[in-house]
Amino acid sequence: MNEELKKQLSKVANTIRQLSIDAVQKANSGHPGLPMGCAELGAYLWGVELRYNPKNPKWLNRDRFVLSAGHGSMLLYSCLHLSGYNLSLEEIKHFRQLHSKTPGHPEYHITEGIEATTGPLGQGVGNAVGQALGLKLLAAKFNSPNFPLFANKIFCLAGDGCIMEGISSEASSLAGHLGLDNLVLIYDSNKVCLDGPLSECCSENTKMRYEAYGWETYELDGYDFDQMEKIFTHIRTNQKKPAFILMHTIIGKGSPHKAGTHKAHGAPLGTEEVAETKKLLGLPEEEFYIPQTVRNFFEQKLQKDLEMEKRWKELFRSWSEDHSDLHKEFMIMVEKKIPDDLESKLKTIEMKSPLAGRSASQACLNELGKNLPFLVGGSADLSCSDLTLMKDFSIVSKSNFKGRNIKYGVREFAMAAAASGLAETDMLLPFIGTFLTFSDYMRNAIRLAALSKIQVIYQFTHDSVFLGEDGPTHQPVEHLAALRAIPNLYLIRPADNHEVKMAWIAALRHLGPTAIVLSRQALPELVETNVSFGEGVGKGAYIVKKESKPRLDFTLLATGSELSLALDVAKALEKRNKSVRVISMPCWEIFEKQSEKYKESVLGGNLGQRVSIEAATSFGWQKWIGQAGIAISIETFGASAPLSDLQMEFGFTVDAILDRILA
Repeated sequence: MNEELKKQLSKVANTIRQLSIDAVQKANSGHPGLPMGCAELGAYLWGVELRYNPKNPKWLNRDRFVLSAGHGSMLLYSCLHLSGYNLSLEEIKHFRQLHSKTPGHPEYHITEGIEATTGPLGQGVGNAVGQALGLKLLAAKFNSPNFPLFANKIFCLAGDGCIMEGISSEASSLAGHLGLDNLVLIYDSNKVCLDGPLSECCSENTKMRYEAYGWETYELDGYDFDQMEKIFTHIRTNQKKPAFILMHTIIGKGSPHKAGTHKAHGAPLGTEEVAETKKLLGLPEEEFYIPQTVRNFFEQKLQKDLEMEKRWKELFRSWSEDHSDLHKEFMIMVEKKIPDDLESKLKTIEMKSPLAGRSASQACLNELGKNLPFLVGGSADLSCSDLTLMKDFSIVSKSNFKGRNIKYGVREFAMAAAASGLAETDMLLPFIGTFLTFSDYMRNAIRLAALSKIQVIYQFTHDSVFLGEDGPTHQPVEHLAALRAIPNLYLIRPADNHEVKMAWIAALRHLGPTAIVLSRQALPELVETNVSFGEGVGKGAYIVKKESKPRLDFTLLATGSELSLALDVAKALEKRNKSVRVISMPCWEIFEKQSEKYKESVLGGNLGQRVSIEAATSFGWQKWIGQAGIAISIETFGASAPLSDLQMEFGFTVDAILDRILA
């Protein structure tokens, strides 16, 4: 690398340090250590290596940078501001303040240039693996020898915490298995974590670990631009596997008293230390100072990137003319366009009765796969049991990225984070499957998907104690309530074939994550649920049986496999001259969004005795049945036994329920 470029990059690095120090100090909150320690890396990546256009941040062939160590967000914010993204200096000054575009950890949906919401350590690695996998799928579908539409790479920066978290092991193992040669993971190895020296809690050989995963491995001095140029240039042109770079840095580099210690990790340096640091680094005392030479440097970089995107657009135009059919499919995937007749197509799928919810869903998936080219699926080693395999498409492997079924292995957490990464490609809609009880392994990734408003569909099967003999280790009880507690997540528990079909319509329309919760046991098809999406599941809750008299004695609310039981209970009550309304309530969250008039028509007025029937904890049902309501629920763990014995044991029979509500 020529000396003049090194001088420019050094100025950029110190500007990143200046902005990071000042922003954290002004906020009196934040993590200055990583931005100060990784400033040279940021300067090199954003100033030389990354291909991007800040004026078109969603350019499809851009390189992507994921900051898995999200606490070091000021590194990313500084680079985004300097390189010309829509992130003003005023926003930098409002770091960690209410409604700013510079929150404490990067958030995908509020700040241009942020490729993933990160902070809970290690998940950014999972997101990056998903993004890299997604781009491999897109390249396999649309690239040709003369038209490399997707030639981009994913760069991910991880810290000690990311590397120690188990999700990074799961995700990195998967990436190595699939040979993702467009993924670069940079490990900021500063030998310090939040609580003290890394040696107090970790002594593994991380580089050897990644060699064992099947990655290319490199070692880098984080302050040597010549080494950076050599390694990154080699990776750009010769990468054959995912690349792991062990980068040696000093946390808080430049701080005279805190560099190299955990004191630089997660707290402002302090007024005196800031002054001494700036003096040591040769920085001006002026806060948030940016040299004009740095501005000029990135303006020159911008011109190069604009020219690069212009050439790509010309390539895309030529490709579109030569591949008109593929171009149509490309645009469908960009727009994620859902056919107008999809609901009617799903409704015409013939299904036997009774049928397990998981089986009904697989029939839907096979139809959806034919109609939605952007739909990709996968499972955590359970596709033969959670029935997530799309039978018309092959399985993804390192030698076949044209498949649409992904075998994630027993890696639920990484699967969920990678699914978010697939969605972040902007052209894919992923669904993933496992048993409902294992949603616990995935929960934090589901939460981040909801926070990020990312469209991912989770197919959770074996949804209650009625899965039977596998016993309480596999029988969910508290999981419906736990998932319903996550904002912006739709949880849909369909009652039969009809509601399963409409649950998929709801999930496809929701601009956020959806959990479709399905039974293992066969469920009868109900005449009462055979209504349109807009009249049924699309309302979240709807009346499936009206009362026989104006004055109601009982209102029964049920979801999933318990709806047919509620209808049977209603018949038994009517034989006792009781007036009964039955409400199917597959999705609380959708019902909440309905008009007050509609909600009043379903659950307003004098409803008599309200009764909820759901084979799970009653937590949350009080909102709908009131304090005087009766919850037919399960408040203990399950048991290992056949279905019929469990129904008797837990009181989910017509006679047992009548005894409860007529007592």
